[in-house]
Amino acid sequence: MIATGLLEKYGALKKFYEKTSTVFEEGKLPAHYYQIVSGEIKMNNYNDDGREFIQGIFYKDQSFGEPPLFLNQNYPASAVAVEDTQILCLPKSNFMKLLEENPVISIKIIENLAQRLYYKSVMAAEISTQEPEHRILKLIDHGIVYFNFKKDENGYLINFTRQQIGDLTGLRVETVIRTIKALEKKGVLKIINRKVYR
Repeated sequence: MIATGLLEKYGALKKFYEKTSTVFEEGKLPAHYYQIVSGEIKMNNYNDDGREFIQGIFYKDQSFGEPPLFLNQNYPASAVAVEDTQILCLPKSNFMKLLEENPVISIKIIENLAQRLYYKSVMAAEISTQEPEHRILKLIDHGIVYFNFKKDENGYLINFTRQQIGDLTGLRVETVIRTIKALEKKGVLKIINRKVYR
């Protein structure tokens, strides 16, 4: 999203997080802007029963955790490395200075936040009103557009695990598996070597 050189010019440092490491915890005040250099991050919460709900998954060149940074509010979710991940971390004051001095970047950040808000609104309606097939296809189609899922001769490779699909749609893994198989029978999805394609 923001060029690495520009972030480094304003004082960003690269940090490495091993798989399952926590970048920040729910309830803590934000102190940095985070942008992924390589790897994958999920933002999540756990309910009282210990069930995980994934708020979002972020990949290379994507930023995460900005809304509380702007609002000076505690993080509403934790950020955890899904795999070994390298992140650029820019102190909040430096990030604000970067935005003040680079209005084009400010507009890009606003567009990115608006896109995420739009996605959350769409998915909230999906989760509360739609059947599993519809929820899963909506999530997959969103992923194709915004997560740059790779396309090959089989179609778009869906880079979510069944568990992640369940956590993102509010469905149990068993329901996700059954629904994906049903969508395969209908010809809407393909399953090749245990990987899902659209």
